[in-house]
Amino acid sequence: MNRHSFEHDGVVFSFLDMGGDGKPLLALHGHWMGASDFADFATDMGPAWRVIALDQRGFGETDHGVAHDMASYVDDVVALLDHLGIQESIPVLGHSFGGIVAYHLAAKHPDKVSAMIIEDIGVHIQDDSAPFVERWTGTFRLREELEDRLGARLAPYLQKSIHRVAEGWTLNFDPAEFLISEQATNGDHWSIWLQSHCPALVISGSESRVCDETELRAMAVRRNNTEFAQIEAGHSVHIDQRQNFTKLVNTFLTS
Repeated sequence: MNRHSFEHDGVVFSFLDMGGDGKPLLALHGHWMGASDFADFATDMGPAWRVIALDQRGFGETDHGVAHDMASYVDDVVALLDHLGIQESIPVLGHSFGGIVAYHLAAKHPDKVSAMIIEDIGVHIQDDSAPFVERWTGTFRLREELEDRLGARLAPYLQKSIHRVAEGWTLNFDPAEFLISEQATNGDHWSIWLQSHCPALVISGSESRVCDETELRAMAVRRNNTEFAQIEAGHSVHIDQRQNFTKLVNTFLTS
């Protein structure tokens, strides 16, 4: 994937684009993560699909210290599609936080979204990560010190969010800014989820500590044209079960 940038709303955004002649597929990452976490998935989906992955505001190589609210997240995606000259509706894959943005996008701009893949995120969100995320702030002399602070369970998933600076190692997002984003996505999103009508696939990680399987199943039951699937994985299904996840997404998109 090649990295590119564009400016919107006074924010410089970074994104990865697989390029080629494949059909566009937009991927939106979860909190703490970034566009680069979809690099392997993009390789697996090519050349039939041209995966485009956005570093959302405050994450990855996109500007930090900016406003955070659902309307801005949705407008950012529309600006990216406009920048790329994509006029037709396309499938959108959203992991966690990215899934919330995806179903808000489909509700507000139904002409932009031909299908949704919602990866392990529900519609009733009430998270408070402050007790452990606040400890991630700062620059660490050794990479291993930062990994220890992240903990054995989370460090493997955040490898692409760790980067080198002159003073040592730090995260490519500000934990304090993430907490603002977390508050911006908290709330009851049921009505938004039910507003759109495009085909949708809700994917559950059977070992996820983030989502309630019952709620994810209910999302498929209550919304027309929606399927539910579960894979033996944690919250980041596309990382834990890369091949099975890719196969499931391909089957859905071609059906």
